[in-house]
Parts: sequence; structure tokens; C-alpha cells
Amino acid sequence: MDQEPKVPAAVPDRGRRPAPVELRADCIADSAGGLTFDLNAPADTHTSWNAALVLRLRGGDGADDEVRLPLGPNGAGRLRAVLPSTVALAEGRWNAYADLGDGRDPRRLLPGVNDLRSLVDRRPLAGIGRLGVRIPYATKYDNLALRSWLRGPHAEAGDILVTPDGMTVSGRLYGAAPAAGAQAEARARRSPRSPGAAPATVTVPLAVEGPDFTFTLPYEELAGSWRRGSEPWDLWLRPAEGARPVRIARLLDDVPDKKQVFSYPALPVQAAAAQVRVGPYYTLDNDLAIRVAGPEDDA
Repeated sequence: MDQEPKVPAAVPDRGRRPAPVELRADCIADSAGGLTFDLNAPADTHTSWNAALVLRLRGGDGADDEVRLPLGPNGAGRLRAVLPSTVALAEGRWNAYADLGDGRDPRRLLPGVNDLRSLVDRRPLAGIGRLGVRIPYATKYDNLALRSWLRGPHAEAGDILVTPDGMTVSGRLYGAAPAAGAQAEARARRSPRSPGAAPATVTVPLAVEGPDFTFTLPYEELAGSWRRGSEPWDLWLRPAEGARPVRIARLLDDVPDKKQVFSYPALPVQAAAAQVRVGPYYTLDNDLAIRVAGPEDDA
């Protein structure tokens, strides 16, 4: 969830230096996963050799949790910085700042115009080993931030068909090739009954065609495992028997937070104890999950 601390409005500097001007950044995404930042700046704005656009991982305090991108003139009243696709950003939310090298603390950037057309239905090469996704967005306090994912392999969710009996998911696998024994897994997020035991898991086989996959997950077994309240199940894809499982998510578009944008119906299913409601949803990290909710819960 977007929980950045609220930044108070700038207080005018009573000393010799005027208050810093607000800087707004336009963002252009490319199909490889890189971003270009174009900042507006007064024509008389001076930058030093060490001026930089600064990205800071929210909640991070390690050496790799700050990235500095050289910031230089790009025509009258414009400054530019580039985040190449080859620069890895850890998964999370990164706040954006401008450091003009003028001795002041880096200042938060405001969002400008985002050109994210290249991210819509982005289809990287299926054989890519590690997939980086960065989507700029405006925070709840109207500051510029980036949502970043770094995954390899990655199972990209596509179309989802919901019926009273279950759900059918289509998608594409990046960084691995489906092989014998490939399957989808729904894992209960609740703690197992016995310490050290594996979480409750429901598996179904994959239908594959090259890197593309499809599976149908019936709701009956999920409903039969329901205990109480609202219980989430996380969806994974195991490319082959014994292979490391891959989280199923939807990352390859221009929507940074899908939970409130992509909505699917929760349908009634009869369980042993009561009638429950079962339906898919996207988590705060854009991972695909299923919620099984009891009669007293809103699914």
C-alpha cells in the first residue's frame, strides 16, 4: 500500500537564499523497461557536475536502497535523467527526488505527464532471464514515485475467466520453459495446523503451448478447506516437476496498483459447514490470489 509519510509544504527561507522552486518531472517509458525523466526548471536554474535525480527505496536503509542518476540540461528550462533498463531496482516503492548540487537537501519531485504507451501489453522476449518492471505514479500526497518489480522467472497472468465451478487463467512464462509435470498451485496463506507442516495446497495441471500456459482451478476443494473468516490463497506456477515455483502476477502494463482496478466476481460455493464465496483478486503487489470468505465476510 502507498504509505509514504506526508511531506509538509515548503517554508520560505528567511535567509539569503530564496525558497526552492517546485520541480515537476515528465516520464517516458520504453519497451525494454527504461525510464526517461524530463524536469521543468526555470531558465536560470544552475546545476553542478554532481546534480542527480535520486531514487530512494521507501523503508530501505542499505547502500543499494538509493540510486543516483546524472541530471543535466536538456534545452531551455529542462533537465533530463535516464534510468536504463540495465539498472536493477529492488522490488518496492521508490520515492523520486532532485539534487541540483546546490547544497540543499534533495527535494521531492512532483509528477508531470507520463507517457507509458510502451508498457501497455508489453511482451518481452520469452527467454529473458530476469524481468524488471518500473511504473511511475503519483502518490496520495501528489509526489512522484516508482513501483518496481524484479523477477526471474516470471509468470504473467493474462485473461481470467470466472465461472460458478472455478476459474481459468491464461498467461505467459518468462525466464523458464514449461516441461513435464508443470502445474499451477494454490497455497493457503494461513498457518498450517502443525508446526513445520507445509501449507494446504491445491494443484492442477498446465496446458502449455510454447511459453503460453492455461489452467483451470476448481473452487470445490478450496471451499472444502475453508475454516473461518476470509482466507486468501496465493497462486503459483511450477514449470516442471521438482522446479522452483514462480509467483503468478500481472506486471506487464501501465497500472501500478491493480487491486482497485481489476475486479472479478466472488461466487457462492457450498462448503461442508456453510456456503462460502470464492473469487480471484490481485494483491497489493499485483500478485494473483483467491479469497474464500464465509457468510459473515464480504468477499
